[in-house]
Amino acid sequence: MSELDSAEVEAYLYKHPEFFDEHLQLLEHMTIPHPSGHAVSLISKQLELFRQRHHKMETQLNTLLEVAQENDSSASSMHELTLAVLEAETLEIAIENLDEVLRECFLTDIFSVKIISAYQGSLAMADVFVDPECEALVHFAKEMNSNKASCGRPTLAQARFLFGEHALAVKSCVIIPMAFTEIEGLIAIGSRDKDRFYSGLGDLFLTQISEIIGTRFAAFLKSA
Repeated sequence: MSELDSAEVEAYLYKHPEFFDEHLQLLEHMTIPHPSGHAVSLISKQLELFRQRHHKMETQLNTLLEVAQENDSSASSMHELTLAVLEAETLEIAIENLDEVLRECFLTDIFSVKIISAYQGSLAMADVFVDPECEALVHFAKEMNSNKASCGRPTLAQARFLFGEHALAVKSCVIIPMAFTEIEGLIAIGSRDKDRFYSGLGDLFLTQISEIIGTRFAAFLKSA
């Protein structure tokens, strides 16, 4: 009978994983090399591999749980934001509600809305409306042309236009165009934390914010 080579032994054991269940005594005499240079028993090695797999699965599970919790938190915050604009009876109250919700649920510092339209409303709302021919809008050409939000540190010109006297306090912000709605405008959410809004931040919720606010604001303007 010819002697089996290592490949044949490996193939046999792969096809018959129950082999050692019937030959437990072999495990007591088998050792495999360890990176440290010391030999360890097969049982010890199996335990080590099991622990490694267990740790990897535990890490993956924790990651999934964290993502689920973040999604629940984001969904809850979006719900509060939606109620804030739906329950408001005027545009002015809606903006005040949004400012409060964004501070409490989204942990932001400064909020600004600019509606690109001829001025409408009370004197208190004058800084909300922006003439379509306003030269400052050139600083937001990227957002307006792409209908996509931008995140990161604003330019000084952008910050001054959006946040006025608070411009220098804003270290990072998200600029959201009111895309896919009946009005044109910008929603700006600022933070004193330079890492709060960073380039590459996911824009799914930002787009939803734009659609919710823009749609509700358009309804206010129609009824004015």
